[in-house]
Amino acid sequence: MDLINQNNEERNIKIRRVIIEILGTIIGSFIMAIGVSLFLLPNQLSSGGVAGIATITYYLFNIPMGTMMVLINVPLFLVSIFKMGKYFFVKSMIGTVTLSIFIDFLDKFKALTEDRFLACVYGGIILGIGTAILLKVNSSTGGSDLVSYVAKKYKPTVQAGNIIVIIDIVIVTLNMIFFNEIEIGLYSAIAIYLMGKIIDILFEGIDFTKLMIIVSDKSEEISKDIEEKIERGVTGLYGKGMYTNTKKLVLMCVAPRREVARIKMLARKIDPRSFIIITNSREVVGQGFEK
Repeated sequence: MDLINQNNEERNIKIRRVIIEILGTIIGSFIMAIGVSLFLLPNQLSSGGVAGIATITYYLFNIPMGTMMVLINVPLFLVSIFKMGKYFFVKSMIGTVTLSIFIDFLDKFKALTEDRFLACVYGGIILGIGTAILLKVNSSTGGSDLVSYVAKKYKPTVQAGNIIVIIDIVIVTLNMIFFNEIEIGLYSAIAIYLMGKIIDILFEGIDFTKLMIIVSDKSEEISKDIEEKIERGVTGLYGKGMYTNTKKLVLMCVAPRREVARIKMLARKIDPRSFIIITNSREVVGQGFEK
């Protein structure tokens, strides 16, 4: 009986996860469509990738942008289906189709701004939000990220980020050549940059913690004060100074930004000659931090 209940619970969890991921794919696609149809496309701006090609054909042949994106993405999906896995394939197809439908639907509405600078700023931000949601649910809308994904599967040494950047540069350059305006490329570059930054912020968070590495002859005393006065955990790692050929206890401490100055001041007060390294820590999971 317990085994049956456990199986039912696991099945319900799986069903909820599938529903959440599909809903996330649709919501993310809709938000992306807002950025494209109401900001970038009416101002002839590009976000790179397939959308950039579709922007050109939209103005050149009057082909609906969403329709062209499906036509370009379908062959990519057919080529990559065996490398992606069926579930990822289904989610990505849902993302691609819904994004295309939403873009063509919203294209019937008037642009929210005709100022290219405002369009690239808000369009880039909105696209970043939509893309981050898709990444959160491990989904895709095809395009350059799909090309990089497939390339990575066939050749693991390939840098996926470099592929996306190269594709975006080529597409934006084509947009500049077609529209014969260098400003289009400049504004599009701003939109692409903002999109990437927003993805980083939403996917990784903005409240970055700091990783502090402290090298001192008074490590035990510094560690004790950090734990007692700041109530922050410290880990001791045994190291060796290659120049002095002496062994030392190296302290490693992860702390919120607001505590960094206090920890540094405390360590320097105990040992003015202490060597301190402070760097960003993108994500921390465990006791004392968000899970």
